Amino acid sequence: MVKVGEIVPDFEADAYLPEKDDIGKVKLSDYRGKWVVLAFYPADFTFVCPTELEELAEYYEEFKKEGAEILSVSTDTAYVHKAWHDTSPAIKKIRYPMLADPAGKISRLFGTYIEDEGVSWRATFIIDPDGKVVHMEMHDLSIGRSAKEILRRLRASKYVREHPGQVCPASWEPGKEALEVSLDLVGKI
Repeated sequence: MVKVGEIVPDFEADAYLPEKDDIGKVKLSDYRGKWVVLAFYPADFTFVCPTELEELAEYYEEFKKEGAEILSVSTDTAYVHKAWHDTSPAIKKIRYPMLADPAGKISRLFGTYIEDEGVSWRATFIIDPDGKVVHMEMHDLSIGRSAKEILRRLRASKYVREHPGQVCPASWEPGKEALEVSLDLVGKI
């Protein structure tokens, strides 16, 4: 299982590519030099999943402005992704690649696969331009994520990468003050 601080091994998957309205191959290594947000979800044609993926679609341009690509991943096939995109008003808004993981290989790599059910936990991974995991979150299937919070975490990850020796306090947003790592702060916050 890939963990925070580790480089993600390259993988390849079939994907529905909404911007081309086509099915093609996506390799993680195609995104080296960019930030990647991997959004694992259990299944197409469900309840919570379309609300999350729609919200990610609504924030997609903001992610792109930050130099990031969103890749959604479920254990459905690329053909099921295409059918869902064609029929759901929420999913029709998606322009980012929708990766197919029907054998659960990618989900197992990230430790999100639920063996007894053949689906993935709801999980988010932020991968830096060098391919290293800098953020991971996994939770129950009944709880939806916030695209705004994922974007905030991406921005904080970018900030600390670009500003060595600084860290972002709770709920940090761009424009707010970061902290300098220093013994002078110990016990004073």
